[in-house]
Amino acid sequence: MGHGRWDRTLILRLMGLPNVARYPEATVMRDDTDVLIRFSGPYYGEQEMSVPLQYVGGDAEEAELLLLAQLQQIGYAVRREEPDSP
Repeated sequence: MGHGRWDRTLILRLMGLPNVARYPEATVMRDDTDVLIRFSGPYYGEQEMSVPLQYVGGDAEEAELLLLAQLQQIGYAVRREEPDSP
């Protein structure tokens, strides 16, 4: 067998997300220690999830962008929010 180089690929497994029909919008915000995901919709209010960056590993910004892409692929309308935004 060859001794090829394995590239590290960042994989996030998304589980336990709220129903996209009830919470169609997902806002992602990152601070120094966590990635916060706020799910919202017109009728059911908001739900929040916090993921410690220590579980994400690798580059925090890369993980945040990957998360946004995965949420959009699932069907959420995604938005990236800066920590200082209202």
